[in-house]
Amino acid sequence: MKIFIRFLLLLFILANVVLAQTDASSQVALGDSLYTRFENPGALNAYLEAIKMDANNYEANWKAARTYSDIGETLEGKTRSEYFKKSEIHSRQAVKIDSTGAKGHLYLSIALGRVALDASAKERIQYSKEIKKEVDLAIKYDPTDDYAYHVLGRWNRKLANLSWVEKTFANIFLGGVPKEASNENAASSFLKAIELNPTHINHYLELGMTYEMMGEKEKARTAYQKCMDLPKSDSDDDTYKKEAEEKLKKL
Repeated sequence: MKIFIRFLLLLFILANVVLAQTDASSQVALGDSLYTRFENPGALNAYLEAIKMDANNYEANWKAARTYSDIGETLEGKTRSEYFKKSEIHSRQAVKIDSTGAKGHLYLSIALGRVALDASAKERIQYSKEIKKEVDLAIKYDPTDDYAYHVLGRWNRKLANLSWVEKTFANIFLGGVPKEASNENAASSFLKAIELNPTHINHYLELGMTYEMMGEKEKARTAYQKCMDLPKSDSDDDTYKKEAEEKLKKL
């Protein structure tokens, strides 16, 4: 009799786990639908509901990290910092759930880069090491992810153009500025991102900025113009288009 009761209890527990996972998947699907319509706050709420139902849902965690990061970019001050930190928390959880999942590593690299925006020069250099590690893992596990190459491009450009204070900390914590970090490698990374996803507006904006720093004004103009000509496909695209227009006028 005791064995039978334990068996029934086990079935009850398994049924609840399956139900929670099913409900969580429905919330993730709802979040995805809202996210594609640029309704980021609603999408975030759906992903967080999914996590309440199933804390080990990989998709819900990396998508919550992505959405916290996206919303954080529209905010300022302490609130912005809090959103970026929450993005880091959920992306770390995603990596913990699936260490071979590319998206967890990708959004951890992005979250760390955005947390670093509000950090000291010393902390930014320290973050750069983990950012590179995470984006390399993202590319390793999914070499077709255009945004991973985008992040790699930004890493290269940032490390190639450090202030003298940052270079001092790079000497201390990194053994010097990494030899691979260059504007040329940044441009190559953005071009790879464009090859993989030629409709993503921000790839062209960042490529144009890189060419401008390299003194390649004509190539920069072409990239900025492409940024303006492409149709909107992301919630931040209006901002990117406006920035490209302003930069094009200055050239």
